[in-house]
Amino acid sequence: MALILIRGENNSKLLNAIADIERHAKLKLISKPKVISAAIADDIVEKILKVPLRSRSKAATSFFVKEDITLSIMQVKIIHPPAHVIVVSDEYDEYEHLDAILEECRDLNGYQSKKPVNTNDQQNYNDQNNYNNTKYNNNNAKNNKSNYNNTKYNNNNDNLSQPTQLRDYRKDYLSTD
Repeated sequence: MALILIRGENNSKLLNAIADIERHAKLKLISKPKVISAAIADDIVEKILKVPLRSRSKAATSFFVKEDITLSIMQVKIIHPPAHVIVVSDEYDEYEHLDAILEECRDLNGYQSKKPVNTNDQQNYNDQNNYNNTKYNNNNAKNNKSNYNNTKYNNNNDNLSQPTQLRDYRKDYLSTD
């Protein structure tokens, strides 16, 4: 279990960073993101990095993920979120301080997980996506005006689905010898 701290310019960037962490870094949140003071987040980051920050944040959030600290760090390195993401290790004193702060903070507005944790939620999520995909595909089939009913181009036995074979067929068919 790892503790992640995100600082950014606004809530929109925080939400995009969380979505990137879920989708691209494939980390699973086990707690809802909590709003923390930007000043507190900046102080924690300065103490961890031991370097003064170039710019101050205007919004910050923190939450726990299921994966361990090392994996979380490696996965966060491969993404490029629109906010500053820090994996806070339990080796730092700031870990316990931030954990204590999170108990008192409110949830981040606008956050909705794309990956349900509960198996019933997962089934409902899958059913909804299958319905949406089927609906989209059926609408495309109805609106698709490029259906070819010409058998000389759609004959499966001739295997004319390859562009080069179709081009050769047309060339032979259209030749005026």
